[in-house]
Amino acid sequence: MHTPTTSSIQSRTTGDGSPRETTGSPWLMLAVATLGFAVNFWAWALLSPLGPLFRDKGTLGALTESDVALLVAVPVVVGSLGRIVVGALTDRFGGRAMFPLVSAATIVPVLFIGFFAQTSYAALLFGGFFLGIGGTAFAVGVPFVNAWFPPERRGLAVGIFGAGMGGTAISALTTVKLYTNVGERAPFLIMAAALAVYAVAAWLVLRDAPGRTVPTTPLVQRLSATARLPITWQASLLYAVAFGGYVAFSVYLPSYLKVAYELTPADAANRMAGFVVVAVIMRPVGGWLSDRFGAVPVLATGYGVVVIGAGITATQPLLEHVGTISFLAMAAALGAGSGATFALVARVTEQSRVGGVTGMVGAAGGLGGFLPPLIMGYIYGRTDSYAIGLWMLSATAALALALTLTVVAHTARAHEPAHG
Repeated sequence: MHTPTTSSIQSRTTGDGSPRETTGSPWLMLAVATLGFAVNFWAWALLSPLGPLFRDKGTLGALTESDVALLVAVPVVVGSLGRIVVGALTDRFGGRAMFPLVSAATIVPVLFIGFFAQTSYAALLFGGFFLGIGGTAFAVGVPFVNAWFPPERRGLAVGIFGAGMGGTAISALTTVKLYTNVGERAPFLIMAAALAVYAVAAWLVLRDAPGRTVPTTPLVQRLSATARLPITWQASLLYAVAFGGYVAFSVYLPSYLKVAYELTPADAANRMAGFVVVAVIMRPVGGWLSDRFGAVPVLATGYGVVVIGAGITATQPLLEHVGTISFLAMAAALGAGSGATFALVARVTEQSRVGGVTGMVGAAGGLGGFLPPLIMGYIYGRTDSYAIGLWMLSATAALALALTLTVVAHTARAHEPAHG
């Protein structure tokens, strides 16, 4: 298969042999796709910073910690499961069609929450369910970006795209301020406008990579075949811990910091944004390091750091010293591990299946972020402590480390000769 270079205009032929011009620079496509990922993730994370506010205002009734955890987790699980289908659809129809479609569809729940759902917990859950559409943008971007770059640069390229998860930091930094200082509808109106502008821009600018292989088999058959690939379940388990851990912290950290360390909602949101920024910066670094040294060493190092960091934070150390260092070290490890996971996927997966594999792996990552907030809320409600939940994270990271050094290392070695 031809792999595009950085030339800005490439000439190809259509199925009937007539010439067709495909305009697009790989780096421009990467930039626009990353922007789209950030905007859609910004929308996806709107409810997380507002969870503590909804509880404290009392307009939704007496919400428990578990109620807030469920509210912020619902968009995560929907956005995760939706990636399975959206990733397969991207293999079929391309990112040029799917990016505008996902962005436009996300506008509807954003406006519903902004105008109709803020006085009803049930309505917020309903709106949050469809807000999950924004989270499926990840499964659009990975195969789209992957097709534009040669194998030796895909780790870096997909890592840069993955930095769009920083949209959650934008949400953390702006949502509470806009909600309290400008108006309760302000963050949702601004978000809807950003999604609309991006949907139009993406349709005008994005182009699918020349030489892209379009699968012709039925969707269900392709999903079944993808699920049977060893890399699918291996990367799914790795990503459930790496990206799942990141998502869990990004949606639950404001509530955790407020309860465990008695921070204000704004201070807790700002600290969560710092966690997100570190993870976002480290994601392309993890991809780049994987291109240089292989994904397995990067993954193993990352999980080792999480084993130690989670164990330290389980003791609830002073936040200003050991606690902050532990959280930021875990942020760096989870970000690098997320980038390394998809560097591995890009390296060992057939190009026409990248979207399908990405969808399933991305779903696992999102689901990995769905369960921990619920578990943490449940454990705290029974014990008034988060320690058990954090020890469980440490143990899970240790299992991921063992998997990386054994089964995953074997898969990586088996595919290197074909892609080196």
